[in-house]
Amino acid sequence: MNRLNWGKWLLALGVLPVAIACSEAPPPPETDLTQSQETIASSGDRVQIVATFLPMYWFTKAIAGDVADVELLIPPGSDVHEYQTKPADVRAIANADLIVKNGLDLESFLDETIANSGNAKLKQIEASRGIEAIDRLSPVVEPLEEHGEDHAHEEDKNGHDHSHEAGNPHVWMDPVLAQQQTIAIRDGLIEIDPKNRSTYEANAAAYIEQLKQLDREFQEELKPYSNCSFITFHDAYPYLAQRYNLQQIAVVEIPETSLSPGDIQTTIEAVEQYQAKALFGEPGVDNKLLESLSQDLNLKLYSIDPLVSGDLDPQHYFKAMQSNLETLKTACKPLS
Repeated sequence: MNRLNWGKWLLALGVLPVAIACSEAPPPPETDLTQSQETIASSGDRVQIVATFLPMYWFTKAIAGDVADVELLIPPGSDVHEYQTKPADVRAIANADLIVKNGLDLESFLDETIANSGNAKLKQIEASRGIEAIDRLSPVVEPLEEHGEDHAHEEDKNGHDHSHEAGNPHVWMDPVLAQQQTIAIRDGLIEIDPKNRSTYEANAAAYIEQLKQLDREFQEELKPYSNCSFITFHDAYPYLAQRYNLQQIAVVEIPETSLSPGDIQTTIEAVEQYQAKALFGEPGVDNKLLESLSQDLNLKLYSIDPLVSGDLDPQHYFKAMQSNLETLKTACKPLS
Protein backbone atom coordinates (compact mmCIF):
# COMPACT_ATOMS: atom_id res chain seq x y z
CA MET A 1 0.00 0.00 0.00
CA ASN A 2 1.53 3.31 -1.02
CA ARG A 3 1.60 6.04 1.60
CA LEU A 4 0.50 9.55 0.78
CA ASN A 5 2.84 12.36 -0.03
CA TRP A 6 1.71 14.71 2.76
CA GLY A 7 3.31 17.76 1.14
CA LYS A 8 1.20 17.19 -1.95
CA TRP A 9 -1.97 16.77 0.10
CA LEU A 10 -1.37 19.88 2.22
CA LEU A 11 -1.18 21.88 -1.02
CA ALA A 12 -4.01 20.06 -2.76
CA LEU A 13 -6.59 19.72 0.00
CA GLY A 14 -9.98 20.89 -1.16
CA VAL A 15 -13.56 20.07 -0.69
CA LEU A 16 -14.60 16.46 -0.45
CA PRO A 17 -18.30 16.52 -1.15
CA VAL A 18 -19.99 13.93 0.96
CA ALA A 19 -23.02 12.39 -0.66
CA ILE A 20 -25.65 12.74 2.00
CA ALA A 21 -28.54 11.91 0.37
CA CYS A 22 -28.33 0.79 2.77
CA SER A 23 -32.49 -14.02 4.87
CA GLU A 24 -36.09 -13.50 4.30
CA ALA A 25 -38.13 -10.39 4.61
CA PRO A 26 -40.01 -9.97 7.91
CA PRO A 27 -43.80 -10.12 7.83
CA PRO A 28 -45.50 -7.26 6.00
CA PRO A 29 -45.84 -4.23 8.26
CA GLU A 30 -49.01 -2.56 9.33
CA THR A 31 -49.63 0.75 7.68
CA ASP A 32 -49.52 3.89 9.79
CA LEU A 33 -52.73 5.62 8.83
CA THR A 34 -53.39 8.61 11.04
CA GLN A 35 -56.83 9.94 11.90
CA SER A 36 -59.89 7.68 11.55
CA GLN A 37 -60.10 4.58 9.42
CA GLU A 38 -62.79 6.04 7.18
CA THR A 39 -62.13 6.05 3.47
CA ILE A 40 -61.30 9.52 2.23
CA ALA A 41 -62.28 9.09 -1.38
CA SER A 42 -65.88 9.16 -2.47
CA SER A 43 -66.86 7.48 -5.71
CA GLY A 44 -65.48 9.48 -8.58
CA ASP A 45 -62.73 11.20 -6.55
CA ARG A 46 -59.06 10.49 -7.20
CA VAL A 47 -56.83 10.12 -4.18
CA GLN A 48 -54.20 12.86 -3.99
CA ILE A 49 -50.89 11.45 -2.76
CA VAL A 50 -47.61 13.11 -1.86
CA ALA A 51 -44.50 10.90 -1.75
CA THR A 52 -41.52 12.34 0.08
CA PHE A 53 -38.56 11.39 -2.17
CA LEU A 54 -37.78 9.27 -5.21
CA PRO A 55 -37.89 5.66 -3.94
CA MET A 56 -41.15 6.39 -2.12
CA TYR A 57 -42.48 8.01 -5.30
CA TRP A 58 -41.41 5.09 -7.50
CA PHE A 59 -43.04 2.48 -5.28
CA THR A 60 -46.21 4.52 -4.81
CA LYS A 61 -46.58 5.42 -8.47
CA ALA A 62 -46.03 1.84 -9.53
CA ILE A 63 -48.90 0.74 -7.27
CA ALA A 64 -51.23 3.67 -7.94
CA GLY A 65 -50.92 3.51 -11.70
CA ASP A 66 -53.54 5.72 -13.31
CA VAL A 67 -56.20 5.60 -10.59
CA ALA A 68 -54.59 8.05 -8.14
CA ASP A 69 -52.47 11.18 -8.47
CA VAL A 70 -48.96 10.99 -7.02
CA GLU A 71 -46.77 14.06 -6.49
CA LEU A 72 -43.09 14.06 -5.53
CA LEU A 73 -42.23 16.38 -2.65
CA ILE A 74 -38.41 16.47 -2.66
CA PRO A 75 -36.88 17.07 -6.10
CA PRO A 76 -34.57 14.34 -7.45
CA GLY A 77 -30.97 14.81 -6.34
CA SER A 78 -31.86 16.88 -3.29
CA ASP A 79 -30.43 16.02 0.11
CA VAL A 80 -33.25 14.36 2.03
CA HIS A 81 -31.39 14.64 5.35
CA GLU A 82 -31.12 18.41 5.14
CA TYR A 83 -34.14 19.29 3.04
CA GLN A 84 -35.67 22.69 3.76
CA THR A 85 -39.36 22.88 2.95
CA LYS A 86 -40.76 25.56 0.67
CA PRO A 87 -44.20 27.20 0.65
CA ALA A 88 -45.11 25.02 -2.34
CA ASP A 89 -44.44 21.91 -0.23
CA VAL A 90 -46.81 23.11 2.48
CA ARG A 91 -49.48 23.77 -0.16
CA ALA A 92 -48.99 20.32 -1.69
CA ILE A 93 -49.47 18.64 1.68
CA ALA A 94 -52.45 20.89 2.47
CA ASN A 95 -54.18 19.56 -0.65
CA ALA A 96 -53.21 15.91 -0.22
CA ASP A 97 -55.24 13.02 1.10
CA LEU A 98 -52.20 10.91 1.87
CA ILE A 99 -48.46 11.23 2.34
CA VAL A 100 -46.07 8.31 1.86
CA LYS A 101 -42.76 8.51 3.71
CA ASN A 102 -39.83 6.21 4.36
CA GLY A 103 -39.71 6.81 8.09
CA LEU A 104 -36.87 5.84 10.43
CA ASP A 105 -36.35 9.57 11.06
CA LEU A 106 -35.20 10.22 7.49
CA GLU A 107 -37.78 12.91 6.76
CA SER A 108 -37.11 14.83 9.97
CA PHE A 109 -38.65 18.01 8.58
CA LEU A 110 -42.02 16.44 7.91
CA ASP A 111 -43.87 16.80 11.22
CA GLU A 112 -43.50 20.56 11.27
CA THR A 113 -44.40 20.83 7.59
CA ILE A 114 -47.57 18.80 8.08
CA ALA A 115 -48.52 20.94 11.09
CA ASN A 116 -47.99 24.09 9.03
CA SER A 117 -50.21 22.72 6.27
CA GLY A 118 -53.23 22.69 8.54
CA ASN A 119 -54.44 19.46 6.90
CA ALA A 120 -56.15 17.71 9.79
CA LYS A 121 -57.50 14.95 7.51
CA LEU A 122 -54.12 13.97 6.06
CA LYS A 123 -53.27 10.30 6.44
CA GLN A 124 -49.75 8.89 6.49
CA ILE A 125 -48.08 5.67 5.38
CA GLU A 126 -44.66 4.94 6.84
CA ALA A 127 -43.21 2.46 4.37
CA SER A 128 -40.53 1.20 6.79
CA ARG A 129 -42.91 0.47 9.63
CA GLY A 130 -42.31 -3.07 10.88
CA ILE A 131 -38.85 -3.32 9.33
CA GLU A 132 -36.14 -4.19 11.82
CA ALA A 133 -33.72 -1.32 11.39
CA ILE A 134 -30.00 -1.85 11.73
CA ASP A 135 -27.66 0.73 13.16
CA ARG A 136 -24.01 -0.04 12.64
CA LEU A 137 -23.83 -3.55 11.29
CA SER A 138 -21.03 -2.46 8.97
CA PRO A 139 -17.86 -0.86 10.33
CA VAL A 140 -18.30 2.90 10.40
CA VAL A 141 -15.00 4.71 10.75
CA GLU A 142 -15.16 8.10 12.41
CA PRO A 143 -12.19 10.37 11.59
CA LEU A 144 -10.57 12.28 14.43
CA GLU A 145 -10.02 15.99 14.45
CA GLU A 146 -6.42 17.12 14.19
CA HIS A 147 -6.14 17.48 17.95
CA GLY A 148 -7.27 13.90 18.41
CA GLU A 149 -10.75 14.84 19.58
CA ASP A 150 -13.40 12.39 18.43
CA HIS A 151 -16.37 14.08 16.82
CA ALA A 152 -18.23 10.92 15.96
CA HIS A 153 -21.45 11.97 17.62
CA GLU A 154 -21.24 15.72 17.28
CA GLU A 155 -22.81 17.92 14.65
CA ASP A 156 -20.43 19.19 12.00
CA LYS A 157 -19.47 22.81 11.61
CA ASN A 158 -22.59 23.53 9.57
CA GLY A 159 -24.84 22.15 12.27
CA HIS A 160 -25.62 18.94 10.38
CA ASP A 161 -26.31 15.77 12.28
CA HIS A 162 -26.84 12.68 10.18
CA SER A 163 -27.13 10.19 13.03
CA HIS A 164 -30.44 8.35 13.05
CA GLU A 165 -31.61 7.23 16.46
CA ALA A 166 -34.29 5.05 14.86
CA GLY A 167 -31.63 3.16 12.87
CA ASN A 168 -30.17 3.46 9.41
CA PRO A 169 -33.01 4.60 7.09
CA HIS A 170 -31.64 3.40 3.73
CA VAL A 171 -33.76 0.25 3.59
CA TRP A 172 -34.85 0.78 -0.05
CA MET A 173 -31.34 -0.26 -1.13
CA ASP A 174 -32.26 -3.87 -0.28
CA PRO A 175 -34.63 -5.34 -2.92
CA VAL A 176 -36.18 -7.67 -0.32
CA LEU A 177 -36.98 -4.82 2.05
CA ALA A 178 -38.20 -2.79 -0.92
CA GLN A 179 -40.82 -5.52 -1.37
CA GLN A 180 -41.95 -4.97 2.19
CA GLN A 181 -42.17 -1.22 1.63
CA THR A 182 -44.23 -1.85 -1.50
CA ILE A 183 -46.61 -4.05 0.50
CA ALA A 184 -46.98 -1.36 3.17
CA ILE A 185 -47.84 1.26 0.55
CA ARG A 186 -50.24 -1.10 -1.22
CA ASP A 187 -52.11 -1.88 1.99
CA GLY A 188 -52.34 1.79 2.90
CA LEU A 189 -53.79 2.70 -0.49
CA ILE A 190 -56.34 -0.09 -0.28
CA GLU A 191 -57.41 1.07 3.16
CA ILE A 192 -58.16 4.62 2.10
CA ASP A 193 -59.37 3.82 -1.42
CA PRO A 194 -60.94 0.34 -1.38
CA LYS A 195 -62.85 0.84 -4.62
CA ASN A 196 -59.50 0.56 -6.48
CA ARG A 197 -58.30 -2.43 -4.48
CA SER A 198 -57.95 -4.72 -7.50
CA THR A 199 -55.78 -2.19 -9.34
CA TYR A 200 -53.50 -1.65 -6.35
CA GLU A 201 -53.14 -5.38 -5.77
CA ALA A 202 -52.36 -6.17 -9.40
CA ASN A 203 -49.88 -3.32 -9.81
CA ALA A 204 -48.12 -4.14 -6.54
CA ALA A 205 -47.89 -7.84 -7.45
CA ALA A 206 -46.22 -6.99 -10.76
CA TYR A 207 -43.72 -4.64 -9.12
CA ILE A 208 -42.95 -7.12 -6.33
CA GLU A 209 -42.25 -9.82 -8.90
CA GLN A 210 -39.67 -7.53 -10.49
CA LEU A 211 -38.12 -6.92 -7.08
CA LYS A 212 -37.95 -10.66 -6.45
CA GLN A 213 -36.21 -11.18 -9.79
CA LEU A 214 -33.75 -8.40 -8.96
CA ASP A 215 -32.98 -10.07 -5.64
CA ARG A 216 -32.37 -13.39 -7.38
CA GLU A 217 -29.92 -11.72 -9.76
CA PHE A 218 -28.04 -10.04 -6.90
CA GLN A 219 -27.89 -13.32 -4.94
CA GLU A 220 -26.59 -15.32 -7.89
CA GLU A 221 -24.16 -12.83 -9.35
CA LEU A 222 -22.61 -11.63 -6.07
CA LYS A 223 -22.26 -15.09 -4.54
CA PRO A 224 -18.69 -15.52 -5.85
CA TYR A 225 -17.64 -12.30 -4.11
CA SER A 226 -18.73 -13.10 -0.57
CA ASN A 227 -17.21 -10.79 2.09
CA CYS A 228 -15.94 -8.31 -0.50
CA SER A 229 -15.20 -5.08 1.37
CA PHE A 230 -15.45 -1.55 0.04
CA ILE A 231 -14.99 1.98 1.37
CA THR A 232 -17.85 4.45 0.99
CA PHE A 233 -18.18 8.02 2.20
CA HIS A 234 -21.90 7.70 2.85
CA ASP A 235 -23.32 5.19 5.33
CA ALA A 236 -26.08 4.26 2.87
CA TYR A 237 -25.42 0.61 2.02
CA PRO A 238 -25.49 -1.57 5.16
CA TYR A 239 -28.78 -3.27 4.20
CA LEU A 240 -27.47 -4.02 0.72
CA ALA A 241 -24.21 -5.33 2.17
CA GLN A 242 -25.98 -7.47 4.77
CA ARG A 243 -28.35 -8.99 2.24
CA TYR A 244 -25.59 -10.08 -0.15
CA ASN A 245 -22.79 -10.86 2.32
CA LEU A 246 -20.61 -7.89 1.45
CA GLN A 247 -18.84 -5.53 3.84
CA GLN A 248 -19.38 -1.80 3.73
CA ILE A 249 -16.80 0.30 5.55
CA ALA A 250 -18.20 3.79 5.82
CA VAL A 251 -15.84 6.68 6.45
CA VAL A 252 -18.24 9.30 7.73
CA GLU A 253 -18.25 12.70 9.41
CA ILE A 254 -15.49 14.00 7.14
CA PRO A 255 -15.61 17.82 7.17
CA GLU A 256 -17.38 19.26 4.16
CA THR A 257 -15.03 22.21 3.74
CA SER A 258 -11.62 20.49 3.71
CA LEU A 259 -9.73 17.34 4.51
CA SER A 260 -7.23 17.28 7.32
CA PRO A 261 -4.20 14.98 7.33
CA GLY A 262 -6.04 13.05 10.04
CA ASP A 263 -9.03 12.47 7.76
CA ILE A 264 -6.77 11.12 5.04
CA GLN A 265 -4.87 8.93 7.48
CA THR A 266 -8.15 7.49 8.78
CA THR A 267 -9.14 6.49 5.26
CA ILE A 268 -5.77 4.86 4.65
CA GLU A 269 -5.99 2.90 7.89
CA ALA A 270 -9.53 1.77 7.07
CA VAL A 271 -8.41 0.50 3.67
CA GLU A 272 -5.52 -1.40 5.22
CA GLN A 273 -7.44 -2.77 8.21
CA TYR A 274 -10.37 -4.12 6.18
CA GLN A 275 -8.44 -4.93 3.00
CA ALA A 276 -10.90 -2.90 0.98
CA LYS A 277 -11.24 -3.75 -2.69
CA ALA A 278 -12.43 -0.33 -3.87
CA LEU A 279 -13.47 3.21 -3.02
CA PHE A 280 -17.03 4.19 -3.86
CA GLY A 281 -18.17 7.69 -4.64
CA GLU A 282 -21.66 8.62 -5.83
CA PRO A 283 -23.21 10.02 -9.01
CA GLY A 284 -23.30 13.78 -9.37
CA VAL A 285 -20.50 14.32 -6.85
CA ASP A 286 -17.19 15.98 -7.73
CA ASN A 287 -14.78 13.21 -6.80
CA LYS A 288 -11.46 14.88 -7.70
CA LEU A 289 -9.99 14.39 -4.24
CA LEU A 290 -11.27 10.82 -4.10
CA GLU A 291 -9.72 10.14 -7.48
CA SER A 292 -6.35 11.39 -6.25
CA LEU A 293 -6.74 9.42 -3.03
CA SER A 294 -7.56 6.26 -4.96
CA GLN A 295 -4.41 6.63 -7.03
CA ASP A 296 -2.26 6.95 -3.93
CA LEU A 297 -3.92 3.94 -2.35
CA ASN A 298 -3.77 1.94 -5.59
CA LEU A 299 -7.52 1.35 -5.41
CA LYS A 300 -10.00 2.01 -8.17
CA LEU A 301 -12.74 4.58 -7.58
CA TYR A 302 -16.24 3.52 -8.62
CA SER A 303 -19.63 5.17 -8.44
CA ILE A 304 -22.52 3.59 -6.52
CA ASP A 305 -26.03 5.04 -6.64
CA PRO A 306 -28.05 5.65 -3.42
CA LEU A 307 -31.17 6.09 -5.61
CA VAL A 308 -32.10 9.63 -4.62
CA SER A 309 -31.75 10.99 -8.16
CA GLY A 310 -33.03 9.91 -11.55
CA ASP A 311 -36.19 10.17 -13.60
CA LEU A 312 -39.73 9.64 -12.33
CA ASP A 313 -40.38 6.34 -14.09
CA PRO A 314 -40.80 3.61 -11.41
CA GLN A 315 -38.68 1.37 -13.63
CA HIS A 316 -35.69 3.61 -12.92
CA TYR A 317 -35.27 1.78 -9.60
CA PHE A 318 -34.37 -1.39 -11.50
CA LYS A 319 -32.13 0.40 -13.98
CA ALA A 320 -30.12 2.02 -11.17
CA MET A 321 -29.92 -1.17 -9.13
CA GLN A 322 -28.75 -3.17 -12.15
CA SER A 323 -26.00 -0.60 -12.60
CA ASN A 324 -25.06 -0.96 -8.92
CA LEU A 325 -24.91 -4.73 -9.36
CA GLU A 326 -22.49 -4.43 -12.27
CA THR A 327 -20.38 -1.96 -10.29
CA LEU A 328 -20.18 -4.26 -7.28
CA LYS A 329 -19.20 -7.24 -9.44
CA THR A 330 -16.47 -5.23 -11.18
CA ALA A 331 -15.14 -3.77 -7.93
CA CYS A 332 -15.06 -7.12 -6.14
CA LYS A 333 -13.37 -9.15 -8.86
CA PRO A 334 -9.87 -10.27 -7.82
CA LEU A 335 -7.07 -8.42 -9.53
CA SER A 336 -5.60 -10.51 -12.34
